[in-house]
Amino acid sequence: MKVGVPTEIKTDEYRVALTPAGVRELADRGHEVVVQAGAGEGSGITDEDYTSQGATILPDADAVFAEADMVVKVKEPQPEEVARLEPRHVLFTYLHLAPDPALTQGLVDSGATCIAYETVEDARGRLPLLAPMSEVAGKIATQAGAFILEKPLGGRGILLGGVPGVPAAKVKIIGGGVVGMNAAFIAIGMEADVTVFDRNIDRLRELDVAFGGRADTCFASTLSIEEHLVEADLVIGAVLVAGARAPHVVTREQLKLMKRHAVLVDVSIDQGGCFETSRPTTHTDPTYQEEGITHYCVANMPGAVPVTSTWALTNATMPYVVKLADQGVHRALDADAGFMLGLNVAAGKVTYEPVARDQGLEFTAPREALAAVPA
Repeated sequence: MKVGVPTEIKTDEYRVALTPAGVRELADRGHEVVVQAGAGEGSGITDEDYTSQGATILPDADAVFAEADMVVKVKEPQPEEVARLEPRHVLFTYLHLAPDPALTQGLVDSGATCIAYETVEDARGRLPLLAPMSEVAGKIATQAGAFILEKPLGGRGILLGGVPGVPAAKVKIIGGGVVGMNAAFIAIGMEADVTVFDRNIDRLRELDVAFGGRADTCFASTLSIEEHLVEADLVIGAVLVAGARAPHVVTREQLKLMKRHAVLVDVSIDQGGCFETSRPTTHTDPTYQEEGITHYCVANMPGAVPVTSTWALTNATMPYVVKLADQGVHRALDADAGFMLGLNVAAGKVTYEPVARDQGLEFTAPREALAAVPA
């Protein structure tokens, strides 16, 4: 198989989908890898680093898409990338389709076979290709929130950890999954007053043990969240419904309960956002104000630390890329039910039920759609 790696073109995105180690793994198995010139520069990887492990450098994205059988990326394809896709292509990347009907329709129209990192599951029902970026995003969320709380950045002018004689900031983290746990660890380390909310009692028990009494846990009822908003300085939204649009856990009306210039960080923004007032922002222009509350809703938070993020992501994705290259899309997915869950679009059909439900589209069973894809 010929594997293509284009340069990421989403605003402020510096990651790359394959490292030289990944090139070496594929080349040693007899596969060809074509990489767009400069694709790795944002992550500190030179074209020579790729060619030394067997890759071929191509001048532009058009050439990469024309040569490749499988295209591996980091972020969802932008409109000009969707236009390059053909029915013969396998696309393997983050897709986040639920809140993006235009992208969904574009992929359906392309006829390409599109596999989403974020909906692949392992044997225990976990999300192994989402987890590393959730870890990064959770840590960034607290770092960013602490920074944005500074007065010149639009915040209340409060230090997250306080000082002797002055209380620490109150940090409320809604969602106790991978993002929430990592956000909490950083907030605890910065000596904030931390509360984590979740609706899974067993998860709250796990977090209580993990935090060792250094943070509070709270069942995420609407009332409990609302009561805590009154005292919050920083609220981090870390809500995930795998592959589906994130539910709103803070409404516009509830913002009026909060302190003026408190900060909201919405890590769920890739899936539509978990605050009613959220809209995607960029690292270049990361914040805005709604109802006197500062919002930070950067849609690719891990892209700010690409050296860390690229290696963390590719450590997880590389075995799946190799499996697709070695076995082809039919055998690779048929043999692994969790991998099959990653299939979101194939043969012009939507094959991931939460996406179809959220957008009011017809759902086609993955195996049925895949049967129409030429082997």
